[in-house]
Amino acid sequence: MPALPLDFARGTFTRLHRRLLASDWAPIGAAALVLLASICWTPPARADDMPTIELLMKDGRLHPEALEVPANTRFRLRVRNEGPGAAEFESLELRKELVLAPGVTRNLVFAPMKPGSYKFFDEFHPDTAQGRIVAK
Repeated sequence: MPALPLDFARGTFTRLHRRLLASDWAPIGAAALVLLASICWTPPARADDMPTIELLMKDGRLHPEALEVPANTRFRLRVRNEGPGAAEFESLELRKELVLAPGVTRNLVFAPMKPGSYKFFDEFHPDTAQGRIVAK
């Protein structure tokens, strides 16, 4: 009867098989790991690489009312409240909400958007503060 590669008494591979596995499969395993890492890894987006769009909220008004942004590009929206009371940037379509106390500036980061127009408003001043983000 031929010798089995597994030593059943100890439950381990024989020395020959351990040597074969180590010598034959190590380079293939290392190459597979390198390939997998190169496929899965993407460099992180740096904040400096993102375009920044400014929005001023003051006295129940938005300045500007229409924000033009690059389509299919991640961007930062810097929202500043210069009014005497609280203001709130809200977009139901984009699922973004940001409440700002008077004198506060905050940032929102948006994922790449398809070309189109997306509405937003100030929930504290819904009649006078309505705007749109236009992705081109």
